Amino acid sequence: MPDPAVGPALDRAAPLSILDLAPVVEGSTPTAALRNTLDLARRAEDLGYLRYWVAEHHFAPGVASSSPAVLIAAIAAVTSRIRVGAGAVQLGHQTAAAVAEAFGTLSGLYPGRIDLGLGRSGQKREEAAREQAAGGSAAPSVSVAPAPAAPPRTVNGLLIPGRFSIAHQARSPRFALQGELLQQAGARTPDFGEQVNDILAFLGGTYVSTSGLSVEAVPGTGADAQVWILGSSAGQSAQVAGALGLPFAANYHVSPATVLEAVEAYRAAFRPSAVLAAPHVQVSADVVVAPTDAEARELASGYGLWVRSIRTGDGAMRFPSPSSAAAYPWTDEDRTLVSDRVDTQFAGSPATVAKHLRVLQDATDADELLVTTITHSHADRVRSFELLAREWGQA
Repeated sequence: MPDPAVGPALDRAAPLSILDLAPVVEGSTPTAALRNTLDLARRAEDLGYLRYWVAEHHFAPGVASSSPAVLIAAIAAVTSRIRVGAGAVQLGHQTAAAVAEAFGTLSGLYPGRIDLGLGRSGQKREEAAREQAAGGSAAPSVSVAPAPAAPPRTVNGLLIPGRFSIAHQARSPRFALQGELLQQAGARTPDFGEQVNDILAFLGGTYVSTSGLSVEAVPGTGADAQVWILGSSAGQSAQVAGALGLPFAANYHVSPATVLEAVEAYRAAFRPSAVLAAPHVQVSADVVVAPTDAEARELASGYGLWVRSIRTGDGAMRFPSPSSAAAYPWTDEDRTLVSDRVDTQFAGSPATVAKHLRVLQDATDADELLVTTITHSHADRVRSFELLAREWGQA
């Protein structure tokens, strides 16, 4: 039977969930970031948030969520009702068996509460790095060329900015190094669809090797982890999610230019399954909520500089304070580099942000919304989620 937490869209505001990167802020430490994550998860449960997901990032000074399974176990241990999961496990760095065993273990310890989000981002990074190392001679599997110029547009009230190209980021030596450090030398990452099928087979107890051998993942077989596919375009992730009848999470906060095509491709590819009779879409947004619009904009002022650190290939910096952000000497090139993300962040009073989220829900026909918030002060971040939950009517 489908999990009751996944089903048809309700005739009301979509339920809210949280995506957390365990942000490390300027002047603080990863240890403090992890403790703040546990504190926020407890508060999120009390505020009625549906899910609490952590994002996998590596070698980023400003992100402490590099080991999702470990962090999920810690979060689940300090909560009792909220669903906890990964948004998303990067399959480019792990085998299907390792993922099935890790989330089988989590599901055994915390039955009915674990979400397994799967993403291609690790694979895309490795593919782009290999192409750069080959001097562009390899057949392009990831677009790192500048995207055709396209002006921003508004669709049903939702801003859809021009596309962002990862060309600059892919040329960074750190970009290639990450792929090397996260995978065994000489290892080959299987096709994303193959890995997803293998994970489902391990969890379902039906895995058979190409040579005909049956293998059981222990723990893993029979685990009730809810499998999601995360994607940012109309590419393979959306196609796999639809073809397998799995719920799909689209990333407006990471790739706002392609969110509509991603959900459209998923719905077009959808085939009913034992999990879902109809498509189920979650859409993410970056938000900062404060009592007033002006205060929220001040708290969010470090966001552009933080995004810049990611897109230059250096990895997410420790999230800057408003004063540090104000002192940064921005260039026109810098502003262009981050404009799509900055322009689509929802920063404002509870009413302002709720209005933006309703537009996002309507434009994408989302069944759920996933919100992520980073501020320099943990107290301001907690307050942001509290104010939003109350305004949304779920607290």
